[in-house]
Parts: sequence; C-alpha cells; structure tokens
Amino acid sequence: MEKFYSTLFFISCLLAGIYIILWRKRYSVYFTLIFILIPLAIRGYILKENAIILPQAISGLILNFCGGLFLLLFIMYAIFDLCNLKTNKKLRTSLFILSSLMCIPIITIGHGTIFYKSIKLVFNNGVPTVIKEYGFFHTVYYVLIILYLLVTIGTIIYSLKKKNDVSVKNLIILLLCEFLTAIFYLSKRFLNLQIELAPLGYVFSEVIFLIIIQRLSLYDVSENAIDTIARDGVTGFISFDKNFIYIASNSLAKNIFPELKEIRIDSKANKNEKINIELISRILDFLEDSSKDHFFKQYEEKIYQININYLYNGKKKSGYLIYITDDTQDQKYISLMKTFNERLQAEVSQKTEHIIDMHNQFIMGMATMVESRDNSTGGHIKRTSQGVKFLIEEIVKKNEFNLSEEFCKNIIKAAPMHDLGKIAVDDAILRKPGRFTDEEFEKMKLHASEGAKIVHEILKNTEDENFRILAENVAHYHHERWDGTGYPEGLKGEQIPLEARIMAIADVYDALVSKRVYKESMSFEAADKIIMESFGKHFDKALEPYYIAARSKLEEYYSGL
Repeated sequence: MEKFYSTLFFISCLLAGIYIILWRKRYSVYFTLIFILIPLAIRGYILKENAIILPQAISGLILNFCGGLFLLLFIMYAIFDLCNLKTNKKLRTSLFILSSLMCIPIITIGHGTIFYKSIKLVFNNGVPTVIKEYGFFHTVYYVLIILYLLVTIGTIIYSLKKKNDVSVKNLIILLLCEFLTAIFYLSKRFLNLQIELAPLGYVFSEVIFLIIIQRLSLYDVSENAIDTIARDGVTGFISFDKNFIYIASNSLAKNIFPELKEIRIDSKANKNEKINIELISRILDFLEDSSKDHFFKQYEEKIYQININYLYNGKKKSGYLIYITDDTQDQKYISLMKTFNERLQAEVSQKTEHIIDMHNQFIMGMATMVESRDNSTGGHIKRTSQGVKFLIEEIVKKNEFNLSEEFCKNIIKAAPMHDLGKIAVDDAILRKPGRFTDEEFEKMKLHASEGAKIVHEILKNTEDENFRILAENVAHYHHERWDGTGYPEGLKGEQIPLEARIMAIADVYDALVSKRVYKESMSFEAADKIIMESFGKHFDKALEPYYIAARSKLEEYYSGL
C-alpha cells in the first residue's frame, strides 16, 4: 500500500507541475488551491502507512481529513465558476467557515473523543494498522463530504439541462469525475476495503482539471479579454474551433447575428443554415484567400466591419475568431467620398467627352476643308472611313493580329485624317481636271509626309499618345506598297505599320469604284479583280481573307450611295 500511495503522490506532484507550466492569470484561484491540496492530502496517507508511532499516524489522519474536506469544497467552488453560476459571496464564506470549524474536532484526534472515541496503533506482522472507534463528528464530517459531492453533482446536472453557455463536453467530463471521486472517497467507509481509494480519485480529478483548463484557454476568450475590450458595447466577438464548433460570443455579436442564441456551446455551428451562410462560408473564403478577411453587415442604423482571424492558443492555431467593430462613421465617409468622386468623375468625363468631340469635329472639319479643295475626291474621307470599319470588323472576328479594342477604335477615328497633307499641295495641282504629269505627281506625293507633320502638330499635346502615333502612321504610310515600290519612304512588307496597310486597301478600293474628274467609276467586279491581283504586291497578303469577307458589305455600301 505504501508504494501505491507513494506512486500516487509522485503523479500528483507531476500533474501539479504541469498545471504550474500551463497556469495563466485568468485561471480561477480554486484550481491552484486544488493542485496544492491534492499532494498534501496524499502525503497524509503516506505518513499514516509509514507510522511507527501513534502521533505520526495521527498527523497523517489530520492531513487526510482536513485536506480532503477543503479539497472537495474548492472543487465545488471551481465547478460553480465553470458552470457560470453566480453564487452568493456570503454563502461561499459561510461554507468556508463551516469547513474550518469542522477541522477543530479533526485536530482533537488523539486528544479528545469527539471525532474518534479512541485510537491506537498496532502492528500485524510488522505492518502498522490504526484501530479507531468513530465519534459523533466523524459522522458529521462524512455528512458534510456527501453534501459537497451532492451539491457539485447537482450543479453539473442542472447546467447540462438549463445552461447553453457551458460546454457540454466539459460538463460530462466533470460529472464523470465527480461520480468516480464520490465512489473512491466513500469506498473505504462503506465497503470496508483494506486500501484507501480516495487518493486515486484525487489524482483522477487532477487529470480531469488539467483537461478542463486546457479547454478553458479556448472557451474563456469572450469572458475576460473580450469583455474588457468590449465594455463600451461597440465591439463583438464570436469564436469557433478549427472544426467550426461554436465556442463563445458576447452580447453584441448575438444582437448582430441573433441565430447564435439558438446554438448551444460546443455544437456544430454550420448546422444552423443562416450562420453557415453568413459566417462559416466567409471563414472558408478566408482560408482560400487571406485577403478576404473582412466584410460588412448593417444592423439597425449602424454598419459593422466583421473581421476574420485565427484563434490562437499560445502559438498554436486553435480555431477562428470573428471580431466585430462599429464602422458606421468610416463607411458614411467612404460613401460620401465615393458619391463625390463619382459625381466629379462624371463631370470630368462629360467635359472630356465634350473636348474630344470638339477635337474630332475640328479634325473632321479640316479633312472636309481639304477635300473640298480637291475636285476629284468628293466624299472620299467618309467612304474610306466606312471601308476601314468594314475591314476591322472582319479582322476582329478571327483576330489573328491580336488587335486591341483601343487600336480598332483609333484606326476608324484616324481614317479621315489620312489625306490632311493635301492642304500643302498647290491648288493648281490639287484641282487639275485631268491626269498629273510626272512632275505634278511628285509634288502630289508630298501630301503623305506633309500629312504626318500636320497630324503631329494637331495631336502633339494630346494625352492619348497611342492615337497620335497611329494617326501619323495612317497619314504618312497609306501610299506605301507591300513590295516596297510605294511612297514616301519606300517601306516594304511589315515595315509598313498595320494601320497604314489596312488604310491602303480602303483608299484604293474607293479610288477604283468612285468617279473622278479624270475617269469614270469602275464596276465592282473590275475593281475586285484589281484588288485581288494586288495582294502580295500592293497590299499585305495576310489581309486578303478579311477583304474577301468584307467585300459584300463594301459593295452594298457603295451601291447605296
């Protein structure tokens, strides 16, 4: 038996050491008292078993009885706290005084007859045995012990039935612990065993309380730290473990998410449909993308920011913490700024649009003015712009050239500017009612490079640099040929910008099917034959399929003029 008690004493001291390592400020003082008293109470059994004189055995008995009495009292107090029961301070004090008074008859063991009527130490085969005759207060002692056990067990059963804010798992573990403690403690008295099992019950209680304490580090989040921060009523907390078991929440959180009131602590939160949609799904999004760590929810007249983070137990991630703050003022300010910015942006866009329209009208006006000086090309800029549009529409369908939306818009907008350089050509040449001489044609060819210069000057201060470059290219290179025999630079193949290659097809097609002062309009069939024969020579062969696709639209358009 001595080895049995010594082993239990060693284990109890080891468990007390673990408690010291795990100890945190928020732990109830009763836990600390329990872990102090258990080794002392077990030490009493060792003293009694090793006694060689009666006073030594009496010391062990006193330690047993006093330690056991206060131990069960403090366990009862600890369970009151674990079950969130607000017990009267006077009641606790009264029970403590009652237990202290009970120690008086215990201390009289060996000197009086009120606890034990008689006590003596005998040796059977060298083994010490305490022979005693029970007194009145010995019975009172066990009545008090049974009372503490019954109140403790009753508290746990009540909490299981009535309280949703206490972990069911914790309560079941505690109930099991109390039943075993009662059986172990009373076994010697009522079963007349040769060995005391109460120390085993004490050690078992230490193990259970260590498990409870470890769980409390998770379940206590909303009680101390949260209540301290949230005392102003504008901060809320909700916590779940890593399996989405509902742990705790405070009053503000329950107001914003009233479904929390329906969920029992330690139960699966995702079984509640609304909580699953509003909270659990948000946590899952956060796990996939850490940037999705917050969202907003309106409650009454306020807007709350709901932040999602991990719940830590020391350095270990133990679950998830939902942190709720009143963000009404910031959201109103953001909304006001957004409205202001949208209004400002709309006004700026409107003004910019107006300026762009004026700019485009100016360019179109210049192009029309230039065209009006040329007897042979009436309506040319409008027709070529439409031709470019038809070609671009077909190119975009397959988009083998990977044209951007910006490019497509810009080339259609730049098409009317391709002949602006004619403003620099002498009227005598420009308005000549017949074919040009070689010398006159050389002067006419200057309109391409002059057009590029004019476009550059018109657009040099524009913010749209891409449009400026494209428009210059259209004006400058629309008379270049794929085989390098064009003008003004004699560029060849892909040296010619794509926008100029597209413009060239629309420009030549219009020249062929339109009437000029020096020629009649050509039939669509004849014009088409010339265009098709020119691919790979005058035009880019890669653009041939798109011309073919646009041909019917071109013929229909020109037929309606």
